[in-house]
Amino acid sequence: MEMARAWSKMMMMVMLMLASTISAKEQLSTKECEDLGFTGLALCSDCHSLSEYVKDQELVSDCMKCCADDSEDSMSKVTYSGAILEVCMRKLVFYPEIVGFIEEEKQNFPTLKVEYVFNSPPKLIMLDGDDERKETIRIDNWKREHLLQYMREKVKPTSSS
Repeated sequence: MEMARAWSKMMMMVMLMLASTISAKEQLSTKECEDLGFTGLALCSDCHSLSEYVKDQELVSDCMKCCADDSEDSMSKVTYSGAILEVCMRKLVFYPEIVGFIEEEKQNFPTLKVEYVFNSPPKLIMLDGDDERKETIRIDNWKREHLLQYMREKVKPTSSS
């Protein structure tokens, strides 16, 4: 009985690994991922952890289609041409770190646009060279220095700088 259970677990892990490698190749757009409830930067390791606790294979598959590879090499090489900082103007009072960044640091990033969208939580929308949305990251609890460091690392400097 114990051998059968171990065999079953091993087969389940093999199936999950196969499913993750197959579905990892198929990526959904940021909008499709947000519609599925995956916002912010979902790491593929988070999807693997999810699969251990949730037995809904469709949910795990969707997670894998929306995740970003979290190996050090792949994450450090990703850069963007620009970004949009989206926030609700009425909620800004609750985010002094973001207000400070907008007022004192935004001018250092010419490709950063601030958009005020009613009822939107603070988030960064990272853009590719065609101004297509590539990644959305919630920044509710970020400190100003973390936002500054992230922008320096991830947004390509403009040719004029």
